[in-house]
Amino acid sequence: MASKIVTSIIRLALLGVLFVFLFYPDKFHLTFEYPGAPQSDSFYVRLAKTVFWLLLIIEVLRIFYYGVVKSKAKGVVANIVTLVVPLVVVLVFLEIVFMYIPQSHEGVLSKASQIWWEKYWTPVNSLNYRDKEILDDTTKTDVLVIGDSFAAGHGLESLDDRFSDILEKKLGPDKYVVYNLGISGSDTRDEAERLMKYPVKPDVIVLQYFPNDVEKAARENGLTLTGTEPYHDLTGPLATLVKRFYLPNFVYWQLPHDSFSTFDKFVKTSYTDTTILNTHLRDLSRMLAYRDSTGAEMYAVFVPFLFQLDKSAEYTKPVEEYLKANGVQIVTLTEGVAKITDKDRVVGKNDGHAGPAVNALMAERVFEAMQQKQNGAMARKE
Repeated sequence: MASKIVTSIIRLALLGVLFVFLFYPDKFHLTFEYPGAPQSDSFYVRLAKTVFWLLLIIEVLRIFYYGVVKSKAKGVVANIVTLVVPLVVVLVFLEIVFMYIPQSHEGVLSKASQIWWEKYWTPVNSLNYRDKEILDDTTKTDVLVIGDSFAAGHGLESLDDRFSDILEKKLGPDKYVVYNLGISGSDTRDEAERLMKYPVKPDVIVLQYFPNDVEKAARENGLTLTGTEPYHDLTGPLATLVKRFYLPNFVYWQLPHDSFSTFDKFVKTSYTDTTILNTHLRDLSRMLAYRDSTGAEMYAVFVPFLFQLDKSAEYTKPVEEYLKANGVQIVTLTEGVAKITDKDRVVGKNDGHAGPAVNALMAERVFEAMQQKQNGAMARKE
């Protein structure tokens, strides 16, 4: 029995080397090459970690069997080991389980959100958008939806629930094709550049606008976004445990934490500071200039802070007035969102992006605006 325990200890030592290799590669300047590295584990890295944990359990149980059960060991140490080993085995199995449980999260901060991203952020086309490939069909009306994570459908598992895809169905895919140019973290300046680079000339442009679109202009003019950082409340071994392992990370993100930023104050200042606002409007003017060069119709759907509806409308009013004065059809959601329950407004507990109900509302409002404009144009011709 002693020899069997010794061989298990030797194998545990070898597993220790594998542990460092898999869980602490950065400490030894090791890198894995795959999409999302090093912020997230790929499926194959998680699979390798699963094998590691299973091998670890086998050796621990082997030592427990020969060292305690078969030898019929007694005493305080044997009793403690008898209690600890099953607990360790359960925790390891839970760690394995949570390595495969997805949960969307704003900013892809949690390990569960990284799993969600890998599983659901599809399809990704050749232009790196979460969308279909460009169709070779000149008979259809081309609608380009430009925006940030709300346009891209962050937190939505199925693109059937995303407003651009719903809009295409409402317009009729036999006559219209709607392309989604949403990129998480995008701002107005970036959106204008991407819109102009997109290889399809639009017949219709739909700008999805969110109050944080002013952020880059604000930063350039000296306004900083202050606040606490993720994991700021963790130190020492506990920080390492939560950041590197799935079970404690999942538990951590289910608990309440301090706000990561003073975002409300930041946005309010941005829209009331004329220097910042004018910089932002200049960014929007580039998009308007592109619209004019293509002769496209343009709509702007304003997505509010989903739990601060009145504040959002107040903040973004100058932008709405500017776009309206320049011939953009404004689509607002505040009244409609107010009728949606708090739970249904967002995609999940840890993710404040728009849920299917809000996306359906966005599609309906944009569709109605497009229909009204078409009906008005037909009436003028008559």
